[in-house]
Amino acid sequence: MEPTNLASKVLSEIQVRPVERGEETRYQEQMVRHHYLGGLPKIGETVWYVATWREEWVAQLSISAAALKCGVRDRWIGWDFRSQYGRLKLIANNSRFLILPDWHRPNIGSRVLSLTERRVVTDWQTRFGHPLLLLETFVDPGASMVACIAQPTGSSWD
Repeated sequence: MEPTNLASKVLSEIQVRPVERGEETRYQEQMVRHHYLGGLPKIGETVWYVATWREEWVAQLSISAAALKCGVRDRWIGWDFRSQYGRLKLIANNSRFLILPDWHRPNIGSRVLSLTERRVVTDWQTRFGHPLLLLETFVDPGASMVACIAQPTGSSWD
């Protein structure tokens, strides 16, 4: 199989799922070892995800409840403190994203983010009993060596 076809096959076989309770130690150990910000405990509403290819871990993500205050976000949405208070639970934050060292390949990041975006709304509703309307992420350009943007078909990200 040619390299381009192999890469496409690998991308098409990647799956994203929540981390199981018995995998949480492994998840945290790898996050501490490989993410520049280290691990992050589950505080409040948080779902940890793992992307796999044929049972091999490819990437890890943490989706958490949104920060109480974020001026850029609040201005973009156009809300003040009063309107924010009851609606903040409708936003989640991609608080960690780690592509594991052996998986730094073209399009892996976009594929993993896209798959996560497709399932997080259902997972969030099931676990926490309320919907998500916005998924936010922040990137430190000084610390990030790779940029990836996932805009699934049908989405209208600004």
